[in-house]
Amino acid sequence: MSKVVVVGAGLAGSLLAIYLAKRGIDVEVYESRPDMRKSTIEGGRSINLALSDRGIAALRAVGMDEYMLAEAVPMYGRMIHSVSGETKLLPYSGRKGEYINSVSRAGLNIALINEAEKYAEVRFFFNHRCVGYEIDAGLVVFENGRTAHGDTIIATDGAGSAVRHSLAKSVSGFEVSEVFLEHGYKELHIPPSDRGLPARHQLEPNALHIWPRHKFMMIALPNFDGSFTATLFLAYESEPPAVAGGLTEPAENYEPTFDRLTDERNLRDFFNREFPDAVPLMPTLTDDFFHNSTGHLGTVRCWPWHFEGKVLLLGDSAHAMVPFYGQGMNCAFEDVRVLDALVDQHADDWSAVFEKYSQSRKPNTDAIQDMAEENFYEMRDATADPVFQRKRELETHLEQTYPDYFSKYSMVTFREDLPYSVAKERGNAQDRLLMGICLKIGSVDELNTDSVMHSIRELSAK
Repeated sequence: MSKVVVVGAGLAGSLLAIYLAKRGIDVEVYESRPDMRKSTIEGGRSINLALSDRGIAALRAVGMDEYMLAEAVPMYGRMIHSVSGETKLLPYSGRKGEYINSVSRAGLNIALINEAEKYAEVRFFFNHRCVGYEIDAGLVVFENGRTAHGDTIIATDGAGSAVRHSLAKSVSGFEVSEVFLEHGYKELHIPPSDRGLPARHQLEPNALHIWPRHKFMMIALPNFDGSFTATLFLAYESEPPAVAGGLTEPAENYEPTFDRLTDERNLRDFFNREFPDAVPLMPTLTDDFFHNSTGHLGTVRCWPWHFEGKVLLLGDSAHAMVPFYGQGMNCAFEDVRVLDALVDQHADDWSAVFEKYSQSRKPNTDAIQDMAEENFYEMRDATADPVFQRKRELETHLEQTYPDYFSKYSMVTFREDLPYSVAKERGNAQDRLLMGICLKIGSVDELNTDSVMHSIRELSAK
């Protein structure tokens, strides 16, 4: 019987342990953090998760989809907040039953660990921080001096993967790229309403809220307990002030950045100016902002993902992405599902499994990484653009009217049968066509949508 060592008990590692155990494979899972079921989880470091069809499909295969969805909050679209306080809902889809689900990262992770521990084949080892992988010996090395060895190693130890760093040093020709945005993020909190019981959300609960402000934005995702997790995305540092005729540009003209929000007065002025409708909902704004750490946003790419059947990188350790398509977790869960299908074909011939897995997944993870970066600028800038809003209105109408039309967002989010790479290619072509159309019109009512759909079908046929 094979023994697999999984490095990392996060979402991907814990789900992978369940999949492997169901095949009778012994699994040892090593995690750097304490057991999250018995310790306080650090605040301010996790962006809420949007569970969609690809992730749900992976949970369904191990019987956990209904359990996790029972405490998820459906989100049917983006609720756009203007500076003056007006709101506009941009639906994610024109079809009934297509929505994303706001779920607790910690709650989902704990549920997966609990499920994995039901199998005799699975053992968890917490407080084991991986510091490297010895490629010749096939050993995982931990900070506490212990080592682990199995028939193979699968690293799910995240964007800062120690196993990936070891492969980069040891494998000839190993390529790695780590590109970080100039923006970071700060997690904030909107509590439930204290007016009456049970607790109620202070904003529309069934939407992802966005305050798009061009060079920065804030979002808020609903939680099951009536609260919202809000996240501010803002550049770290200000650009040097412009100088004209010997005069420095006035401070009020500077773009807001984290390095300028250094005291409560600056913070309050910024929020009252940019997010005035949110400020009354955030009684702990100052404490949250100055207590919670500022997170980084980056894309990690590397190749190859495996070495001689001895070790494989999976999830963020192989392809970390920015969170703006809500697909990081969903993509990692799909990784697990694809890997499991290949184990079904090749059993424990890990060399064959890893090679086919890597060749299959790399074009698709490249595609969703690209789309996630592009969606940052869409959320931050385009969602406030009237032309973009007309395009979303047109797409909603097309999805309601024509069964064969799927927007790029729908292809990525609601079509687990469609590879990310295909969704990107088709979606970008559709977006160019529809944006061009919506630039020329004042209202979607002006259009002959049969003609528009004919053009889209011609694109898809190419």
